Amino acid sequence: MKYLLITGGSAGIGAHTARHFLEAGYAVVNLSRRSCPVPGVTHLPCDLADRNFVAGIAARLDPELAKADSVTLVHNAARMASDSAADTDSQQLRDVLEINLVAPNSLNRHCIPYMKPGSSILYVGSTLSEKAVPNSYSYVVSKHAVVGMMRTTCQDMAGRGVHTACICPGFTDTEMLREHVPPDAMDSVRAMSAFDRLIEPDEIASTIYWAATNPVINGAVIHANLGQIER
Repeated sequence: MKYLLITGGSAGIGAHTARHFLEAGYAVVNLSRRSCPVPGVTHLPCDLADRNFVAGIAARLDPELAKADSVTLVHNAARMASDSAADTDSQQLRDVLEINLVAPNSLNRHCIPYMKPGSSILYVGSTLSEKAVPNSYSYVVSKHAVVGMMRTTCQDMAGRGVHTACICPGFTDTEMLREHVPPDAMDSVRAMSAFDRLIEPDEIASTIYWAATNPVINGAVIHANLGQIER
């Protein structure tokens, strides 16, 4: 059995990715506080902000990992705050890093011993993994670090038949985007794409699936943004 373990599969890119893998014949398990709306997906409720979250799900998770022929681990969950270098105290930064970086590390450490050749560890980054905009301080810091984590994962998994990549979506039509972009600014966001539209979550889901099934891209940063217009 091929097995997908995804964080943040309750909505947006995560839910669409869960559906895509399920339809491809994978057993799918979602880790998040809210359940995944896709029928057939197993939900293990947990709070990735809790540093001990893995211990709380291990009894249910480990038997599934042990019987899997391959495991695809997708680090999708992320927290985005409106903050800046001038006003973000260290605890606020820690709170974001706990979800965006520490939780992936905890899952990697737990899951890698179960990963047979053909498995993969995929990170969902952002266009802000390689550039910055104002007032997204902690998110930008963490997404830059995600690329570093992916690249070191690639090196540390050498010879084990486990590959990795970081998929960096552009402006995708998700709940998170609509929470952070006012309706009257959405046209301007669309205009930043060379296609003058938002990306559909299914487009990112299919890109993640492609990355999972093509180990030749091991260590790659994949820009999935329709071609952003730089201004």
